[in-house]
Amino acid sequence: MLSFCVLAPLLDVSSKLAAEAGMPVGQITTARFIVQGALMLPVLLVMRLPWRIPSRVAGLVLLRAFFLMLSTFSFVSGIAVMPLADALAIAFVEPFVLLILGYLIFGDEVGPRRIMASIVGFAGALLVIQPSLAAFGLVALWPLGTAFAFAFYMLVTRAMSTMIHPVAMQLHTSVAGMALCLPVMVFFDGSGIAPLDPVMPAGINWLWLFGVGFWAAVSHMCMTYALKFAPSATLAPLHYTEIIASVILGYLIFSDFPNALTWAGIAVITSSGLYIIHRERSTAALKQREASIPVEVP
Repeated sequence: MLSFCVLAPLLDVSSKLAAEAGMPVGQITTARFIVQGALMLPVLLVMRLPWRIPSRVAGLVLLRAFFLMLSTFSFVSGIAVMPLADALAIAFVEPFVLLILGYLIFGDEVGPRRIMASIVGFAGALLVIQPSLAAFGLVALWPLGTAFAFAFYMLVTRAMSTMIHPVAMQLHTSVAGMALCLPVMVFFDGSGIAPLDPVMPAGINWLWLFGVGFWAAVSHMCMTYALKFAPSATLAPLHYTEIIASVILGYLIFSDFPNALTWAGIAVITSSGLYIIHRERSTAALKQREASIPVEVP
């Protein structure tokens, strides 16, 4: 999980370098699926996993790819002009969105304390958004789109987690993502609409586009194996170390460093998220103890 938190920001770095070099956001998003799919295919073959997937899963794979496409497009649109840490801090309201959606869709139990923590977390996001909105305009809201799209992506992943192997899930999501993105790129070719009009990469831009898919594949494989050996409740607190890696890389590569208000927002978001994780673990432990208590039959 710590490897994921270190490697995932390299995906963001590659995306930002590609965007600053003039690569359209849609093309960067498409590159993620193409490269990730090309890398995951030999993994599937080496592990001798079945290529075919159950028909009941196909629709969920397409839906998962759709939300991942929206999440990636939104985040790349944000970091094209924003510092990495600022955009990531805003996107980290995703656990709060997931909490509410889990309640509305799956009927998950959500107590008043967790609702309050979510409200505080959103307030922390506003601390980051406000100066970013003043400095960069409405583009500062793109990471919020990432938060909502990724929350739906996680819900779909949860629904299909027992139906398909994680490696096969990653590969088929990449294939579905290509099926969604490539027609859009072809349709908007020559349209003049900057985010969607593809251009021919030159020189080192090929490396940045490859890096987007490579670091996406490697980092998500790390997370997949982490979840194989430890429950998500154990790993979730470690996820916030990704912000530290983003701050370091943003400073070393782009000379970006969060201001005091952004640091305050990061602290609020992280504290609220950790509190929600703590409450969920406590609630799960209580239910487990109650289930283990024998029932006396009169």
